[in-house]
Parts: sequence; C-alpha cells; structure tokens
Amino acid sequence: MERIFKTINLLIILLFFCHAASAQQEIFLYGTKDTSGPSITVWLPEGTSEVKKAVIVCPGGGYGTLVIDREGHTIAKEFNKLGIAAFVLKYRLPDRTKNTDQSLYPLQDVQTAIKMVRQRAKEWKIDPGKIGIMGFSAGGHLASTAGTHYHEPAIEADGISLRPDFMILVYPVISFMDAFGHTGSRKNLIGESASREKVLMFSNDLHVDNTTPPTFLTHGTNDAVVKVANSLAFYQALIQNNVSAELHIYADGHHGYPQSPPFEEWFGRCTYWLKKL
Repeated sequence: MERIFKTINLLIILLFFCHAASAQQEIFLYGTKDTSGPSITVWLPEGTSEVKKAVIVCPGGGYGTLVIDREGHTIAKEFNKLGIAAFVLKYRLPDRTKNTDQSLYPLQDVQTAIKMVRQRAKEWKIDPGKIGIMGFSAGGHLASTAGTHYHEPAIEADGISLRPDFMILVYPVISFMDAFGHTGSRKNLIGESASREKVLMFSNDLHVDNTTPPTFLTHGTNDAVVKVANSLAFYQALIQNNVSAELHIYADGHHGYPQSPPFEEWFGRCTYWLKKL
C-alpha cells in the first residue's frame, strides 16, 4: 500500500511539473536553441478557454542588460491572474564593441514577436485585434518604437500587421534628444557618435500620428534616471494627434518604482484602463 501511495504522489508531482512547463514555454524567435538568442516566454492564464487580450512585455535595462524577472516574468504572472495572456520578450542588446550597426536588432525582435503572437493567436486563444505592447524604462522606448515605427517594418511582415493594438509605458525612455533624452540608452543603442538623423529617428515623440495605438503612461516626478519629461512629451504628442491616452504622474516615484507608488496602485490603474479597451 505504501508503494502505491508513493507512486501516486510521484505521478501528481510529474503532472504538476509538466503543466508548469507547458504554461511557460520559451520560444526562440528565429528557430535557434542558443540560450543567448532572442525569445518570448509564453504565459497563458489557467482555467480559461475564452478568447483573451495579450500583452508582449519588454523589460528595461538601458539596452545594456535586461531586468527580465521584475519587469518581465513577475508582470506576466499578474496579467495571468486577470485572464490576460503575456509574452515576455528577451530581445537582443547591441554589442557596441562590434563594428556593425545593430541599432535595429531590438526593433526587429519586438516586431517578430508581434508577428508570431498574431500568427498563433488562434492556437493560444488570443484576439488578434487585442495584442498590445508593454515596456519599462528602455523597454518602454522599445515598446514606443514598435508603436510609432510599424509603418516601415524592420522585418518581412508577410501581410501581417505589426501595429500593437495598445501600449503600456512605465517610466519609459522616449527621447534621445539632449534636452531630456536618456543618454545611457542612446549610447548603448545607437552609439556616442550617432548622426542627428538617427537620434531623431529614435526620439519617438516625434513620430506619433493619428494611427498610433491608445497608450497608458505612468512616471514619477522625481525619477532621477529617466526624466518625467519623456512621458509628458509623448502624452502631449498623443493628445495633439487625437490618440486616446491616459497619464499618471506620481510626485514620489523613483526609477523602477522600488517603494512608491505601490505595485497595486499603478498596476491597478493600468488594468482598469486595459479593461475599457
């Protein structure tokens, strides 16, 4: 009898781990199993067969690293609790030691992720018209690049729309201009000696038009790393182009939101906005 119980317990444990593995599948964007390659980790909510919204999450890190747990997988779990599918993007970081222009690598990766999720929307029970993008800090820059540069694809679109249906930008880098742009992200993505043309290209508030996706922004006034002017400029550009936008500025909100505002505060406002879309 004891042996039977041990066998049953082992089967339960194996079933649990098999379910967990299937719920969080990592898919390499370009078909390689090289762990350094770009990928998306699939987070699907349990116990629902309904067609759902999806969010592709871009972690921050100044285009020099990826804060993939706190600004990726942790967020994906919270979306799953709400019945929303999430895909955590591990995008390529430009190697400035190489004598090649790698500034389009992150954009290529995020556009490939959007294309893949849209292609497999039926399989994952996702509404192909409700696939959005979320980004933190430099990941916010990448997300806003995806939302303002889809007119000129960096990949072969194959007739699939690369436009995110909505954007969620959390203390985002928006501009590479000297006035309030984030110099660290600019240096890592396009280099210290980048042309003015390239600086303008990646200053995303300058590329908003009336087809830019609806956007939620949140930022802290006392953010000493990425100036709040980034979010203000993007919000102003959205409003000027009659794009639906919501902006939440916190008086106390250091970069990364380490203590204030509480997660439940800003994420609650984000998900309330998301439910209305």
